[in-house]
Amino acid sequence: MEIDQWRREYLLGGLRRSELKATPVEQFREWLEEALAAKLSDPSAMCLATADSSGQPTQRIVLLKGFDERGFVFYTNLQSKKAHDMEKNPQVSLLFPWHSLERQVIVSGNVESVTREDAEQYFQSRPLESQLASWASRQSQPLSSREELQKQFDQEKARFADGQVPLPDFWGGYRVVPHAVEFWQGGANRLHDRFIYRADDSGLWTLDRLSP
Repeated sequence: MEIDQWRREYLLGGLRRSELKATPVEQFREWLEEALAAKLSDPSAMCLATADSSGQPTQRIVLLKGFDERGFVFYTNLQSKKAHDMEKNPQVSLLFPWHSLERQVIVSGNVESVTREDAEQYFQSRPLESQLASWASRQSQPLSSREELQKQFDQEKARFADGQVPLPDFWGGYRVVPHAVEFWQGGANRLHDRFIYRADDSGLWTLDRLSP
């Protein structure tokens, strides 16, 4: 079968205004809990879209590491391409692709840096190998071979063999402060349900249904 003939119906359920919470964070929490209960693979995985100074967008998967009314938090190398993009243009988008539940959540907002204390606390909670990898990887920079990367990792492992691995000065976190959050639920006959929360000037949320 040709790719243009691949299709299926979305029949797991609909979404009604009466079911939605007062704020997008409350609604996101409910859907995330349902994704966990459904044993989805990597329910915290989200696609982060950034754009560079020329307007060229780039996307990559990162992991959500916290969220509350202030926004959605993730951590990364502060010298990576995405970090350079966000320094030039703090407007970003997140997409949670919960395909098995026929759901998507799209977050639009601006990024801000988390505190160094928050980054330190999270970094020290990571497995040792992940801490060492943060030191070993010069994220987004050219690499001659896999062997070179492994050598850098082994060097960092030896360097910190006798003590705690410190937080690198080139590593930290970002918070996406949302101004719009869309919840998408698949529907039969491509009549999907879409609702978008938007923050008004006073910080209160409005809710609208969108055409699929």
